[in-house]
Amino acid sequence: MKLSLLSSAMLALTVGVTASSQAADDRYVIQVDQQKKGIVKALAKQLGAQIHVDGEGFIAATFTGKDLAQVKGLLNNPHVKLVELDQPRHLMSVYADDIGNPMTQQVTPYAVYQSQANQVTFNPNAGIKVCVIDSGLDRSNNDFQWNNITGDNDSGTGSWDVNGGPHGTHVAGTIAAADNGFGVVGMAPGVDLHIIKVFNEAGWGYSSDLAHAANLCSAAGANIISMSLGGGGSNSTESNAFQAFTDAGGLVVAAAGNDGNSVRSYPAGYPSVMMIGANDANNNIADFSQFPTCSSGKGPRATSDETICVEVTAGGVDTLSTYPADMATASSLTADNAFIASSSMENSGNASGSTYYMGTAETVDSGANGNVCVIDRGVISFYDKVANCEASGGVGAVIINNEPGMLYGTLGDANATSIPAVGAAFEDRATLLAASTMAINIGTSDFGFMSGTSMATPAVSGIAALVWSQHNECTGTEIRNALKATAQDAGATGKDDYFGYGIVKAAAAHAYLTTNGCEGGVTPPPTGGDITLSLNGVKSKGAKSINLSFAGLSGSNVDVYRNSSKIATTANDGAYTDAISSKSSLTYTYKVCEAGTATCSADKSITF
Repeated sequence: MKLSLLSSAMLALTVGVTASSQAADDRYVIQVDQQKKGIVKALAKQLGAQIHVDGEGFIAATFTGKDLAQVKGLLNNPHVKLVELDQPRHLMSVYADDIGNPMTQQVTPYAVYQSQANQVTFNPNAGIKVCVIDSGLDRSNNDFQWNNITGDNDSGTGSWDVNGGPHGTHVAGTIAAADNGFGVVGMAPGVDLHIIKVFNEAGWGYSSDLAHAANLCSAAGANIISMSLGGGGSNSTESNAFQAFTDAGGLVVAAAGNDGNSVRSYPAGYPSVMMIGANDANNNIADFSQFPTCSSGKGPRATSDETICVEVTAGGVDTLSTYPADMATASSLTADNAFIASSSMENSGNASGSTYYMGTAETVDSGANGNVCVIDRGVISFYDKVANCEASGGVGAVIINNEPGMLYGTLGDANATSIPAVGAAFEDRATLLAASTMAINIGTSDFGFMSGTSMATPAVSGIAALVWSQHNECTGTEIRNALKATAQDAGATGKDDYFGYGIVKAAAAHAYLTTNGCEGGVTPPPTGGDITLSLNGVKSKGAKSINLSFAGLSGSNVDVYRNSSKIATTANDGAYTDAISSKSSLTYTYKVCEAGTATCSADKSITF
């Protein structure tokens, strides 16, 4: 059976579900008095525990068949501070078809241009180091400055420079791939890296692994921790480790998650960690990017906190980056010797020749004999199109999408064709139909595409390193604030749950810090100084409404926003009533702004 990258990812998730249910029953983090840790370890071993992590001030161990209450009872010891579940953590990426051929030339990923990283020069003398907690960085890829890279080995996952799957190598390339004339270029080319390998091919680790990794990152002198991973459930040991790194002046960045829902993943959901969402090349939010609310609690205890939801986004859809050598499958397509973007469908090999347009290729056509078939999508399956091309004597097939965007597809499990076949974008149709000759190549590559908030996260980590290299007197929190202050607003006007403050912009952040210094100017979104807003929920004869009272606005009109969407423009008379149709108790977040501007009050939330 042919196992695709997507199938591999699905398999890893299946394994992960099993691990998660087991971990909830029998793997725990035990916070201890560091000086007495040996006593607790000995006690745990006497009780039959298997110790997995020996961290600073904690251990992680499996107590087979024991629930949390039982373990707490067994470890009723004055040197034990806390016993908690060791929450599972897993990789966050969705695999996509590979495009392009950077084996012979340097290709700049779209996110570099989108984020303005190409407009800022990385300063290699600033001493910035990024610690990547992932599945390792494979030494077989030559698109790195290996003299600038260190790592920690792990008895469970092996050597840091041997891949535990391609994910970690892909992530590292987005941050630091060298500017060297081939391959791809990272956001901060050649930045120092420290690699912590917490995952293998199965793609699963635990919160204790991450807490221990955070300590290792700190010991290695890292400024930034980048984590393209996550899972459900918070863990205080894990949270404390990242809080300590942030308090020491560092920056921690993590992926929001890929389930396309409002669930909060961890470690991204901790206030000390900057949560990253993903957008595509057209400034649209990725459909898989999670969007947890900034609100927590219920009723009068409900609060809003922008550090527990998406803060910014970056390119994370079809991201081209580094792979372990020969682990990616890539296609290249030229039309009259000009490169055209393509996606591999099936059948490795080379084909070249004159072109022959077969329409939708519904029948065998002798005119295709010896030629490269150019085919429109539609009517019949991709497999039938390529089969008809091959039966006609065609040497290769190019199938053009019938809607905007690249055509990604395969010929199915029953594929019996042998000629190389690629997909092409609808936007290139006219060029392809006008071409006299074409050449197709499908083969292995050291570079390939992935999609996910996993890909957006290293983009932001690399951008942070890039900007920080020009302002190394700043703290990680000040870099974090600058990236938010200068992000390009996208989606609903103003900050929203999907984009946060918007798409991160390196040049804008650099200019902001140059002008305002590390402490910055106005913390986003710009507020109107003394603009105040208060909320009051009212029920009358079964009808619900929320009364807004505001002051401090100078214009004649006011824009009113509910849950990041503008709901009204009203007179600046100090009051507005919002009628609520829902009968359920929900949380609503409001702000008021000078009409047509970004001068706004702070967000106020009410559960009603």
